[in-house]
Amino acid sequence: MIIHVNNAEGDAGTREFAVLAGDSMTDAIVIAMKEATERRSRSESPAETAAQLRKKQGISLMPFSRTPLSRDVFDGLWDEG
Repeated sequence: MIIHVNNAEGDAGTREFAVLAGDSMTDAIVIAMKEATERRSRSESPAETAAQLRKKQGISLMPFSRTPLSRDVFDGLWDEG
């Protein structure tokens, strides 16, 4: 798989990171993405991430959206009858 960095700053940063880490460009990208993913997952909960995405997209939840469905409703979704 080919990754094309179509941004001068991104390309330069990746190359600089590869040199600092003493790794190939591919390894530098893998390391950087793992670190970024770990940092993100530690910094916010899934609920916080969802809230950020809703805000970014201009989506708001209605009050009833936070109320779980009853077991009967859930079971009805899987009814094969």
